[in-house]
Amino acid sequence: MKEYRETQERAEKAYRDFDFLNRRSARPIRILAEYLHPEQHFQKWKVYNTAIFFGSARILSPEQFKRRQTSIKRKQRYAKGDELKLLNKELAELSEAKKYIRFYREACELAGLLTQWSLRHPPGKRILVCSGGGPGIMEAANRGAFEAGGESIGLNISLPFEQYPNGYISPELNFEFHYFFMRKYWFMYLAKAMVVFPGGFGTLDELFELLTLIQTGKIQKRLPIILYGKVFWRKIINFKGLVDAGMISAEDLKLFKVVTTPQEAFESIINGLAEDFD
Repeated sequence: MKEYRETQERAEKAYRDFDFLNRRSARPIRILAEYLHPEQHFQKWKVYNTAIFFGSARILSPEQFKRRQTSIKRKQRYAKGDELKLLNKELAELSEAKKYIRFYREACELAGLLTQWSLRHPPGKRILVCSGGGPGIMEAANRGAFEAGGESIGLNISLPFEQYPNGYISPELNFEFHYFFMRKYWFMYLAKAMVVFPGGFGTLDELFELLTLIQTGKIQKRLPIILYGKVFWRKIINFKGLVDAGMISAEDLKLFKVVTTPQEAFESIINGLAEDFD
């Protein structure tokens, strides 16, 4: 038989109930939080303009390459049989990866050039470097801004293989997302320029989504788009073939520019923004 209680413990408030907040029914609340939380921080720190850097997380820094190379060669001295074969394979793969290290250096240089230029403008008018927050090209972009004495943004995403934020992001502008579409929103909403270095599925996804938004008129602001590395992009995507096949128009090729040096990329960006940031 139930007993009457004169008083009971207070129930947990809904917004403190993490079991509830992680249920399917509370998904709209989580989505809204990933909109409001970055917005509050961007307003507090007067961040209204960004230059977004996309590119592979797999591209090594010179320091990472050297450490891995040294580690493998040290192990080779004592390895035999299958272990030695495996180490030889790893070293060959590392040698192949070496050709992409220059993109890390050049992303770092370009981010530095943009940051130095941006620091000549008053707060609120500056363009902050913004990356996906992880390793590779993302780290290089944040590193370039850091070494130039500026702030930069990291829009990290929680992934099964644990992509951790790199150490060059400004702590107050380091964000962690669960939903890809909310992360993409914050990439696009503040962007005043975009630089795309060599990358894989994620990089291509971000590039083509932005090109689609511009092509269809969903984004109408001035937005220089730079594809960095002519040899890579000509090998990976046959844009002219899309025109020849009638899948895009010749005018669509004017939506972006392909460059080969940090200085060329820098000049293309600031020339594209000259009217807004004089």
